[in-house]
Amino acid sequence: MEKSIELEVFNRAYGHRVKNSVSEPIKPNDFDRDKYELARVGKEQVLKRRFGLVSMTGLSCGLMCTWESILVVFAIGFQNGGPAGLIYGLLLIWLGNISVFMVIGELSSAIPTAGGQYHWVSLLAPRSSKRFFSYITGWLTVVGWIAALTSVCYFVADLTLSLVALNVETYLRQQWHATLSLWGTLLLCVFINVFVSGALPTIEVIVLIIHVLGFFGILIPLVYLTPTHHSVKEVFTTFNNFGGWQSKALAFFVGLQGNALAFVGTDSAVHMSEEVRNASVDVARSMLLSLVINGCLALGMLLAVLFSAGDIGTILTENPSPVSASMKIFENATGSKAGATIMTGIIIVLEFCSAMGCLAAASRMTWSFARDRGLPFARVLSMIDKRTTIPVVAILVVTTFSGLLALINIGNSVAFNGTISLVLEGFYISYLLAIGLLLWRRVRGDMDNPNSSLMAFSSSSSQDESYDRKLTWGPWRLKGHFGTVNNIVACCYLTLMVFFSFWPNQFRIEDPEQMNWAVLVTGGVAIFSVGYYLIYAKLSYKGPVVEVDPHIL
Repeated sequence: MEKSIELEVFNRAYGHRVKNSVSEPIKPNDFDRDKYELARVGKEQVLKRRFGLVSMTGLSCGLMCTWESILVVFAIGFQNGGPAGLIYGLLLIWLGNISVFMVIGELSSAIPTAGGQYHWVSLLAPRSSKRFFSYITGWLTVVGWIAALTSVCYFVADLTLSLVALNVETYLRQQWHATLSLWGTLLLCVFINVFVSGALPTIEVIVLIIHVLGFFGILIPLVYLTPTHHSVKEVFTTFNNFGGWQSKALAFFVGLQGNALAFVGTDSAVHMSEEVRNASVDVARSMLLSLVINGCLALGMLLAVLFSAGDIGTILTENPSPVSASMKIFENATGSKAGATIMTGIIIVLEFCSAMGCLAAASRMTWSFARDRGLPFARVLSMIDKRTTIPVVAILVVTTFSGLLALINIGNSVAFNGTISLVLEGFYISYLLAIGLLLWRRVRGDMDNPNSSLMAFSSSSSQDESYDRKLTWGPWRLKGHFGTVNNIVACCYLTLMVFFSFWPNQFRIEDPEQMNWAVLVTGGVAIFSVGYYLIYAKLSYKGPVVEVDPHIL
């Protein structure tokens, strides 16, 4: 009788007919592989799988916006590290991210759900603490994505207003101008994500093409129109310590934050995985492809800037804003404001495409965590629009919170920058928790041992209960000792980056604007989530909710 009910639940979830209730267990080849992979972790297929490998690579590449961001964030590494520090730092960050996302790819292949990190932590953590660590990871990831969306939209607004200031000498910028422009960017992103959602995969393929062509549109004028260039020795051997640290080596590590910010957002493919065909393989492939493509483009753009930008130190001194400094470099290269306007316009378009993809990933992450009852008003947040098969409510809520964060900028830009500084720390800490737990399970042999403690299922098949399932590798993985070594490297890299991400750019802090507020914001989010968990969510959050009982597979 119990088996009959389980089969009926599976039929109702997937519309797959089974002729009698005592038939043999359903095999993966009997139905769609993607539905099977979701059912294997207890999740029902409710989103439409629109994305393929190319379109998801386009979304990841466009969202990361690495070479575009390098044009602005290189100022952080130039101050602490210099030209040589920027180049070697970029190579370190690039290789470190490849190591990290090879491990993330293994996890996404084994557990291909939109929840990503918090779902993985729930299954990998010890039974006694899995709910707590899963909950904290989920909150850090949700807030990190909202902060990422806000920062990208602010970047678009800042570029747009700086472009106006470049061409209209009488323009006097006010703080509310940036907030209003940010809201306009958000609304346009919402329109595309909600009303043009069916065309989003095609749009992302176009974004990938523009992303590559735009690179050459900036690179060629920058290299060939600049009258003078620096020598190879000057670029590859000059280290700066403008932050006043005790040594240039310490300054180099502090300056890594800039290059690290340019690679944020690679895991967007993970949170879109329930809309990707062949997700257990292509999510990992798309992340690594985007890292290879964006890493090559970012290195090429960084070298072009360092060889062609003239006296970068003077430019940064005369133009305190990183955006203004990058536009000054364009103007010096082309010899005209019109040339700088066109080059900046290309970056604005691509950064807007990044914001568009960021909203998609942030809303899916929020929807998934609400689906597992990790957020307030979870039932409303987890609703799916039947017409478009997308989480419209989650999109609107994420947009609303991002817009509310932008209000802080009107009153205090320092507080606003501190709020959105959570991006790097929120993502990296969530990666470290998931990857560290995987290393622990890997060393114990739990992933390969069919008799491990991860075999135990809960006796209840209720949708209100989470479960421990047999945790096995997916079709995409690094086998043997190579996988373990890479896992260790990824943990070491993330630990290094988390540690230095809380450091300010200068040794001596003279005013609040020079302070790195990330530790305060990250700590505030962590304290709030712990308090909310202990007061309320401890009773309601059980971990990933079982929607399809995996016993029947």
